[in-house]
Formats: sequence, C-alpha cells, structure tokens
Amino acid sequence: MASMNANKPGILSGEHMQLEPLSLDHVMQLIVAANEDRSTYNWTSVPESVASMRAYVNGLLDDAEAGRVIPFVQRRLSDQRLVGCTRFFEIRRWSGGPYPDEVEVGGTWLAASAQRTAINTEAKLLMFSYAFETWNVARVALFTDARNTKSRDAIVRAGATFEGVLRSHRGSYVPGEFGSPRDSAAHSIIASEWPEVKASLQARLRTTPA
Repeated sequence: MASMNANKPGILSGEHMQLEPLSLDHVMQLIVAANEDRSTYNWTSVPESVASMRAYVNGLLDDAEAGRVIPFVQRRLSDQRLVGCTRFFEIRRWSGGPYPDEVEVGGTWLAASAQRTAINTEAKLLMFSYAFETWNVARVALFTDARNTKSRDAIVRAGATFEGVLRSHRGSYVPGEFGSPRDSAAHSIIASEWPEVKASLQARLRTTPA
C-alpha cells in the first residue's frame, strides 16, 4: 500500500502568502493571530490559550504522523506574520497509484487582519494547484456547516459546485454544541473543472486587496 504521505508538499509559496508545514515552533505566533479579534470564530474551533493551541497543534501533528492530515500554517509575506492554519485531510485512494485520488481542503481559520484579503484566495489556489497538478486528484472536496451561509458563499466563489447537504455529517464546532452532530453543505471541484476554476482564482487575486 502506498504511503499517504507520498510526495507530501513542503512550503507552497505565492505572491501574498505561503503555506508552511505546521510545527510546534508555530504555537506562540498562532496564539497572537488567533486572538486579534475572536468575534468571527462563531463556526470554527480556534484555540485561545497557549495550552489549548499547543494541544491543537500536537493533535494535528499526531494525525499527520498517522497519515490522516497534512496541516499548514499560513504566513503573510508582507510582514512575515503567521495568520492562520489550513489543511488537506480525508485523503482517499482508489486507483492504486502512489498519490491521492481525492482530498478535502478545510480546517481553515484566519486572523481578523487576514480575512477578506488575498490570503485565503491564494491559499486555495496553492492547495488546489498542488492537488490537481502534482497529485492529479480527480476531486477536491470542501464542507462547511450548512447554517454558515458566509462560508458556503465563499466556497462557491472559489469555484466549487454545491452538491447537497449531508445530515448529521460531522460534529459541530459552534460553542455550546460540541459533541452534537451538524449538517454539512457539501461542495467539490473535479479535475475537468480545474482549468476554469484556476483562471477564475487567478483573476480574483489580481483584484483582491493584499
């Protein structure tokens, strides 16, 4: 069986930001990013304290060691600050090749100062490009809480197609609902759509504030 970490990406660099493999060395910088303004984290679990951030990073690194996820920090190049996290996960194979056939992109959060900037668009462009052009995946999946209309709209703007709502699909990240199931809005991009989606993301980058 091929390793899930075959051809695992290192640093993925763009014009405005770069994705770097997550490490424990990032904990303190991530705490600063996470606490710029926490009012936008209603739908996302973002650690607030040093202890909880260290546990969060350790958990992701354990999952990475087991081949379940490939986590990144997001670094803004204009000031070299870390501004959030994202990851590949739900990495699936069915063709028997060395690389994934399907991946999910998610687990994303950004500091308040990086939201509504080019950071998220470029991160998606880098990750989608790697998935489709290096791994040659057939499908990239994206899910969000079905009630999170802002996230759903952003996923569609990124070029993904809405596929429907999966009931009681995952645990909720909403405060007060931890441990309860949530309905997830399912989206995807497939390989035949990638050239058009890529061109659209590149066009958006040219007009989005850095």
